[in-house]
Amino acid sequence: MHRKLRGRIAATTLIVLAGAGTLSACGDDSGSGKSGSSAPLKLGYFPNVTHATALVGVEKGIFAKHLGTAPKTATFNAGPSAVEAVFSGAVDATFVGPNPAINAWSKSKGKAIKIISGAASGGVALVVKPGIKSVQDLKGKKIATPQLGNTQDVAIRYWLKKNGLTANKDGSGDVKVVPQENSTTLQTFAQGTIDGAWVPEPFASRLILESKGVKLLDEKSLWPGGKFVITHLIVRQEFAREHPDQVKKLLQGVVEATAYLNDNQADAKKTVNAALSKLSGKPLKDDVLDSAFKEILFTTDPVAPSLVQGAQHAEQVGLLEKTELAGIYDLGPLNEILKASGKAQVSDK
Repeated sequence: MHRKLRGRIAATTLIVLAGAGTLSACGDDSGSGKSGSSAPLKLGYFPNVTHATALVGVEKGIFAKHLGTAPKTATFNAGPSAVEAVFSGAVDATFVGPNPAINAWSKSKGKAIKIISGAASGGVALVVKPGIKSVQDLKGKKIATPQLGNTQDVAIRYWLKKNGLTANKDGSGDVKVVPQENSTTLQTFAQGTIDGAWVPEPFASRLILESKGVKLLDEKSLWPGGKFVITHLIVRQEFAREHPDQVKKLLQGVVEATAYLNDNQADAKKTVNAALSKLSGKPLKDDVLDSAFKEILFTTDPVAPSLVQGAQHAEQVGLLEKTELAGIYDLGPLNEILKASGKAQVSDK
């Protein structure tokens, strides 16, 4: 049974904003944070290419096959809404970006969630107007990010700081960072009211292909091996304790969906685009979809070092209080599945 949570269209965020999303449901709901043994698992994800693991898992019936019944799905447009749903028990597990997981862990003092699998790495770029050739050319310019304190917002502020430029939360400084919805960024960049944007796919590709933007920086270049987490899977700790069997079955679906994305990319693209069309009302153009897929690595590896470093970057630019992340991962069940299937295991270090 489908249930949709609507929030402001934005990427993942470090700061949970009260009332960031509202809940509307189709059909009945127990309203309880607990799932009975016969109740379907409640799974959340975003209508986004970086959440292709979820889109394929749902659309191809992969999750339903492993769980024995289709999960009750919830879609989100922003990290705060996903975190609120986890806290309330509206979802048992959700695909989400790194900073909402950090935020949920911090706010609950390590009691609400665990990261149990990776989903996607990469797929983020700084796209600017032609004529901007270097970081120093950004002085006096306006650069958009999806949301104040979100993953990309932290990344650009830290990068600017490392390059000797200031970008203050109030919009002052050498570079004016303008947090706004990604859909708005597409319009403001085309209109020329902003000079660039640090955004995830498919928005980076759309700025390039639809508005003649130029990629000034691929965020992959800032990370060891070009890998950094953009999407991973978190689960409510209470649900995991009560239903470890369902968590394991969900992870089996994640492993299969990830393999499908990598081994059957042509069909996977069609599946993802059909899902996006169903959820958002409009499919992506083929050139945008192809470009976005090229930039994203679909993987069960949560790329743990990038989560830790990302949190440190947020602390250094004043967008996160110091947070101890020890214990945020529980990769044991995933590694059991990977080992049994002959695949390389992943690390929380």
